[in-house]
Amino acid sequence: MASRYCSLAQQSAPVFAPGLTAERVGALIGGGRMWVNNTVLHYYFFDGGSDASVISVPGSGATRRVPWVGAKEQRDVVRECFREWQDLGIGVTFAEVRDRSEAELRIGFQAGDGSWSAVGKDALRVGLHERTMNFGWDLTEPGERATALHEIGHALGMRHEHQNPYAGIHWDDEAVYAELAGPPNHWSRDRTYGNILCKLDSREVNGSSWDPQSIMEYPFPAGLILEPEQFRGGLTPPGTLSPCDKEYVLRWYPSAGSGEPSALVPFRSAPLRLGPGEQADFGIDPPETRDYSVGTFGDSDTVVVVFEERDGEPRYLAGQDDGGTPHNATVRARLVKGRRYFVRVRLYSAWGSGETAVMCW
Repeated sequence: MASRYCSLAQQSAPVFAPGLTAERVGALIGGGRMWVNNTVLHYYFFDGGSDASVISVPGSGATRRVPWVGAKEQRDVVRECFREWQDLGIGVTFAEVRDRSEAELRIGFQAGDGSWSAVGKDALRVGLHERTMNFGWDLTEPGERATALHEIGHALGMRHEHQNPYAGIHWDDEAVYAELAGPPNHWSRDRTYGNILCKLDSREVNGSSWDPQSIMEYPFPAGLILEPEQFRGGLTPPGTLSPCDKEYVLRWYPSAGSGEPSALVPFRSAPLRLGPGEQADFGIDPPETRDYSVGTFGDSDTVVVVFEERDGEPRYLAGQDDGGTPHNATVRARLVKGRRYFVRVRLYSAWGSGETAVMCW
């Protein structure tokens, strides 16, 4: 039987204000969908008779109304998979709630609508009475627990691993289109391109190398992949969380006990809990001597200034803040291993969720 695949809705490319530096755009693309660390993500299972929608019946032209409510056995699989991600020691916490208005993640089990999820903070753009995640087939079947782990990975901000530009996959495009056009997926060419063939921006991917064992990797039958040669006969990931999956989520969401809360570690975000006009300092202990970018991402206007600490006194290193209009939200500075630095972040304004984080990379 052909594999059933997660189908993400296609998003238009983000549009940024003119004049942003390449480093700032990179931070927005790479971190824009990620939650601020230490966030509690509340999830809700639709349970009402009116929670339903009309879907098409493939190949017939007919439609039918299908509820979003899932059986207890299905919900239990999803609960177990939330716990498995949580047990990695990540800084994000999951909590089930009974009121949909309290939930960032709202989960349905509509058969026939495929399995999918909003990616990271894209869930905040979904209407209160709409799903941010759906499971379209029986999760209790052998091997289908991986589907729940996969969709929760999307909810944490992870993307499809086979779309990683570092994978070096050369597809037989027409064979891929033909495979996905048939049962059980019945995908259009646009959907197949967006979920399989399209390469992600290198700043969006889960890591700097391809992990064919990732839970975010699809299985593929023989005849679809031309290169790398060892996967011409098919690709079969184990359907479990890989070591690279763990490394990636811990990079973005380190546990509270992983180090000094106010100290920045490269690629680990720290939440910014400031009101307009307030500022905070975050220490940086560079693990190696090189050029670093230090900046913020999220729903706010900020400025950052980097200082070196010498003899107990701050010495200006990079950035600008004259108390007026924000000049930048990302700065570039050369940091030397063994020296102590800190970044001062001032918040000017916030919008949307107001969530903002600071990171060095």
